[in-house]
Amino acid sequence: MKAWVLTAHGAPERVLQLRERPEPEPGPTQVLIRSEGFGLNYADAMAVRGLYRDAPPLPSVLGYETVGRVIAAGADAPAALIGQRVTAITRFGGYAELAVTDHRACATIPDALPLGEAAALATQGATAWYATRVLCPLRKGERVLVHSAAGGVGQLIVQLAVDTGCEVVGIASGAAKCEQVRGMGAAHAIDRGAGDYEALVRAALQGAPLDASFNAVGGSSFKKDMRLLGTGGRLVLYGGAERGRSSTLAFVWRMGVVLPIFLMMRSRSLLGINMLRLGDDRPAILTECLREAVDAHARGVLRPHVHGSLPATALPQALSELAAGTTSGKLVLRW
Repeated sequence: MKAWVLTAHGAPERVLQLRERPEPEPGPTQVLIRSEGFGLNYADAMAVRGLYRDAPPLPSVLGYETVGRVIAAGADAPAALIGQRVTAITRFGGYAELAVTDHRACATIPDALPLGEAAALATQGATAWYATRVLCPLRKGERVLVHSAAGGVGQLIVQLAVDTGCEVVGIASGAAKCEQVRGMGAAHAIDRGAGDYEALVRAALQGAPLDASFNAVGGSSFKKDMRLLGTGGRLVLYGGAERGRSSTLAFVWRMGVVLPIFLMMRSRSLLGINMLRLGDDRPAILTECLREAVDAHARGVLRPHVHGSLPATALPQALSELAAGTTSGKLVLRW
């Protein structure tokens, strides 16, 4: 089979090679999927640069998701999945024509569901559902901030928050992305390049505090978000995009130190998401979130924007565009 192999860390065009690899065999609880294509996530771009600590050792095949048809199942996986079209979360190995994953990380999907939308419902859909429905359940009327609101996870968090009846403030880069955020139902869209977003959020909400912030940026945005939260406010961290623009030490320094006693005194919560660890230790929750995301799409609640569908041979270029922040929504590669 063909697979993209990460041979070193650096620019995608230099370190990724399309190679022939042995076909994987499913373990006892796994299924083997013949892939139609796979989606990209920002963590992929960080892993290519050596900034993602959970990435497998080199040389490796990255990729957190695949869309395709199950062609084999392990002894302890449901045989009924064979022949089914699925969207699946992979613990790496998704950048390949054949991929294996735990059967609990799969959700069956209709044949008519486009590849890009199907891929968007995997890692990103499950993350958004877990963030807004399991870890930090939203309530009608709450004021919610979403960073990277036009991104793969951000756009789905916006849609779930709007569906709940929240007043959503979305931060994005540029007029086009801000227009996209408003089109998803956000009450306010703030251009990251327009100035200090902390002041702009306060102005948009007329000084009212936030009830929740969903933050994929980290770094210097952490302290600002904490200041924006009111009593009972929750800050959900699910990414560290700012780390990709600076050293690890500088990234951590800008976030600072949190003293738990002050969280308690101010009745605020700090919550973190790592979907890989969740899948390892609590697979039933991962299954629930993935299947709920697929169901929400079927009901029209989730409407993923797909930035583009490119041939698999364009992976290095696609990863460079993702890292540069020039894409919005889901970027998918097809075999």
